Amino acid sequence: MSRIDDAMNYKNMGFNCTQSVLKAYSDLTGVDYDILGKIGSGFGIGMGNLEATCGSLIGANIILGLLNNDPRKRTMTMSAKMLNSFKENAGHTQCKVLKGIETGKVLCPCIDCVKYASMALEETLKEAGIETDANN
Repeated sequence: MSRIDDAMNYKNMGFNCTQSVLKAYSDLTGVDYDILGKIGSGFGIGMGNLEATCGSLIGANIILGLLNNDPRKRTMTMSAKMLNSFKENAGHTQCKVLKGIETGKVLCPCIDCVKYASMALEETLKEAGIETDANN
């Protein structure tokens, strides 16, 4: 099973989108699984109010920052690539828009947001030469 599948399984188990991505990559970070879950607890549902960036993207960016140990590889540049990849698949990056709060039309269900953020993270890590078992 891939880390993308793991992240989706965490989401199906009831974790928020941020926590789902964080927990799927926790073993690579050196940060305790439960601590990462606590770190991600406030970022669900677009930081608790459906107004902000999708939580799965926040989780992917936290992992990216934790795994990027080479100061020559700019995390912000890699983050922008990841965000663009996610946006191509999901249609937007803002939770409120993704969930169709104002329009009534859901662009991307949470489970797919978790999938797309994890896919973008895997792609970005691979391009940066940061290995995960899913990159092998």
